[in-house]
Amino acid sequence: MELIKIVILALIVNNVVLAQFLGICPFLGVSNKVQTSLGMGAAVIFVMALANLVTYLIQFYVLNPLNIQFMQTITFILVIAFLVQVVEIILKKSAPSLYQALGIYLPLITTNCAVLGIAILAVQKDYNLITSVIYSSATAAGFTLALVLMAGIREQLELTGIPKGMKGFPISLITAGLLSLAFMGFANLV
Repeated sequence: MELIKIVILALIVNNVVLAQFLGICPFLGVSNKVQTSLGMGAAVIFVMALANLVTYLIQFYVLNPLNIQFMQTITFILVIAFLVQVVEIILKKSAPSLYQALGIYLPLITTNCAVLGIAILAVQKDYNLITSVIYSSATAAGFTLALVLMAGIREQLELTGIPKGMKGFPISLITAGLLSLAFMGFANLV
């Protein structure tokens, strides 16, 4: 029951983009088309779960025993960058079609602050390994949900008559704010 609560909180109530405001750059930059949003979301789910698994192990089997927790942020950044590069190389060799489909999204994940933020939050919340990976996967799915919703709305907005001064980022920011308010409605769900 506790895991279901964590999933619902991470997916909807405490959505990483709409409630915690992590990952705003890719959220606004990649959410022009639903198809590209789905590609980015799939890549984020994979990398965030893998990064959380590795950073958890490093935190509890390297940083904590050596009493160098102050190195957490820089270590996690290096691990995430390394993992993204390894995943990119492996996909390029073993699954070229998937590599082509993901395109620029894998390198973009390196700079996604949501990946680092969730890895640090999972440690701070003192989750065990399985709960940490479930939490990060649900958070990444919530990121994908917000990204796809935003892309769908932006595609529809292109078909409507928006005043010239509101086109582009202004209407995107207003839309993101309204989405955030809509997700806040789920706050008392769990």
